[in-house]
This record gives sequence, C-alpha cells and structure tokens, in this order.
Amino acid sequence: MVEARRRLALLLTLFGCARADGSGEAQERVLTISAFSVVREAYDKALLPAFSSWYERRSGYPVRVEASYGASGAQSRAVAEGFEADVVVFSMADDVERLRRAGLIRHDYEAVPYRGLVSHSIVAFAVRSGNPKGIHDWADLARPDVEVLTANPNTSGGAIWNIAALFGASQRAPARAAFEAADPADALAQVLRRVEIMDRSGRDSVQTFERGMGDVVLTYENEIVVGQRAGRHYDQVTPHSTLRIDNPAALVDVYVDQHGRRELAETFLEYLRSPEAQRIFAESGLRPVDPAVAAETRDQVAPVADLFTMDDLGGFARLKAQLFSPGGAYSRALEQAVARR
Repeated sequence: MVEARRRLALLLTLFGCARADGSGEAQERVLTISAFSVVREAYDKALLPAFSSWYERRSGYPVRVEASYGASGAQSRAVAEGFEADVVVFSMADDVERLRRAGLIRHDYEAVPYRGLVSHSIVAFAVRSGNPKGIHDWADLARPDVEVLTANPNTSGGAIWNIAALFGASQRAPARAAFEAADPADALAQVLRRVEIMDRSGRDSVQTFERGMGDVVLTYENEIVVGQRAGRHYDQVTPHSTLRIDNPAALVDVYVDQHGRRELAETFLEYLRSPEAQRIFAESGLRPVDPAVAAETRDQVAPVADLFTMDDLGGFARLKAQLFSPGGAYSRALEQAVARR
C-alpha cells in the first residue's frame, strides 16, 4: 500500500509539471470506461464526480470520464469487438478474461491489491413491500404461488452470479434439506420453473420488477439499496446462505496505449481502491474490498449468516464448466423446467 501511494504521488507530480499547449492553462484529460449497468448510480452520481475533483486538485488538470453502461457480458463483447474503453469495470472476472484472451489486456490485472477487485456485493432478493408472499430463503422461490425474475446468464454477469448463488446454496444447509434434491440441477429446475421473464441485464430485471411484474427478483444487494433510496417500495430479503459478488476493474492495454492514457488509467484504478472511493462504494450500497473500510461501514449492509465465495465453489472456471457447459447443471435444469411447465 505504501509503494502504491508513492507511485500515485509520482504520477501526479509528473502530470502537474507540464501543460500540453504551453499556455499555462490546464487542458482537459479524457478517460473512457465500460462498466456493468448495476453500478451506474454509484459511478455517475458519486464516484466519477469525486474522482474528477480529486484528480484536478492534485494534478492541476481537469478530467472528464466518459462512461458506457450495459450488461456485463455485452459490455465485454463490445470492447472485444472494438469499443475503445481505457478501463473496464465488470461484474465478474470472466468478462475481463475475454479481453485478455483477445489480446487487448496484456498485463496481469490481478497482480494488484485485492486481486484486481474494486467492490463486492451479494446476491439478495427484492420482494414486494411487507413481503406479502413470505419469501425468506431459496426454497421459497420454488413455491407454485411465487413468480421469480432473474436476468439471462447468456448476457448478464449478474444472472451468472444469481444462478451460481442458487447452485451453491442448494448444497448448503438449510437450503439443501428444504429443496430435498440430491442433484443441485433439480434445485435449479425447481426455481427456474417459477421464472417467467429473463431480461438482458440485472438492471433491466429490476426495472421489470418495478413495473409490477413478479413477486421477487434476484439481484445485487446494492441494486436494492439504490431503488429503496429512490423511493421504490420493496424490501430486501437476505437468504441464509448467499454468494459474495466480486467486481473487477482493469485497464485495457491496447486502447490506453493508442490513446496515450496509461498513466491516467492507472491513477483512476488506484483511486478506486483508495479509502475515499471505498467509502463512496459503501455509501452507494456496495461492499468495500478494503478491509478497514468494510469494518467501519459494516452497519450499512445486511448481515449474512453463511456467506460463501466463488472460491468455495471451486473457482469460476470449474463452476462455469459445471453449470454452463453443454450438458451442465444449468442447461439440464432449464430443460427440466421447460418440460415440466
């Protein structure tokens, strides 16, 4: 951490020593980011304005951050296909890995504090105000009187987290006993039979819920917090066992070098992991990756009785093969769900 601060100070010193046009006036710097839709409020309303002010105070240069938002998988594919983002902020590491495999990211983006992560969340339920259906845990989503919403895992990183959380929780007490399913694919199928709509992104799925569809939507905890603060009338239910969501960020080597923005992009990423930015994440309903900030903001998030991680499920590569490969648990469950409707 000390070395990172020294490096950040050096970058800012270098920035402050020159003016590109020789006029004595600071020229505006521009940074382009591609991010998943669920963090839009946190970034647009708080984090990006805070970064711009912070950067200008320290470097003397104004900076404008141009942000594009959408489903994490769709954003990742757009960057891979030519959208020239300098920095990506995605729902999951696999969407960053797509850019590494495409040759756009050439460095080890996890060789930084917190393995390249900038924020956490958890998979939670949004239910109608007062929870009229009495939804409390995963097995309640399989009841015939409950209509479930979740995004589509073919396009949405959030949906992959949702399916992974259900898959993992169905193998842990008390959900394992409640589902009475020896094969986790059976538990998935029981819930998928209750899913009527699969939207493109986690944000779209919540907006469908806000329009009055469904009894419960599976989503990021911070998405529920944002909606409640905006006056939406729904409650959060935190299941007994749920999955921690890990959100990575990385600079895109090919594009930052084409644009001459490497130093700016590196400074932005370091800022995202700073205590100031981590507190902004906490205020926006996200969970900080900085342990000290997480400890001081613990009261701002719901407690989880049994919080597990992707590593507890064997890592994302293994889980992806188990769930989403041809013949995987999700594919089998979806076929079962469709056949039994």
